Amino acid sequence: MDQQWEQLRQRCLACRACSLAQERTQVVFGVGDPAAEVLLVGEAPGANEDKQGEPFVGRAGKLLDDMLQMIGLSRERIYITNSVKCRPPQNRDPLNTEKEACSGYLRRQMELMQPKILVCLGRVSAMELIKADFRITQEHGLFFRQDGIEKMAMYHPAALLRDPGKKPETFEDLKRLQAKIREICVRTKLDF
Repeated sequence: MDQQWEQLRQRCLACRACSLAQERTQVVFGVGDPAAEVLLVGEAPGANEDKQGEPFVGRAGKLLDDMLQMIGLSRERIYITNSVKCRPPQNRDPLNTEKEACSGYLRRQMELMQPKILVCLGRVSAMELIKADFRITQEHGLFFRQDGIEKMAMYHPAALLRDPGKKPETFEDLKRLQAKIREICVRTKLDF
């Protein structure tokens, strides 16, 4: 898988399939263990991510790291990426053409990884990867089994920074995620 993963990464880094390539500083392919059982997917890089080439850095990234630490996870044990690999201007939601241009990269990442659990960070990635009419306020923390993968969504860390009142709900979602990881480990005899 290492060679296939690196080939995919190199193709993504050279991508010019949409207009975001003209403005980007760096492609943000992802970070973590490409053989991880847990995959976290956000919507698109922000300004800090574009500068550093890594997803979820800055204040939102620090909060995400703290959230993961609460349930015994770290960036080294999971994989974190975005649906769209280049930053949209002014951090706007990605356009459909931009999502379509990047969809093959995320799809191939998932094929190579074969994660057991996929966590969508925010409404945009949940609408893309779980269901088109996903309602984050009503459906966060719920699991949907699709294509052999347990999928759930949580509030995006940036949304939690804007509205700290959502943190207790997110803590409950994290506990559900932790329980699902344990369940899968027992069922599949994984040591995670």
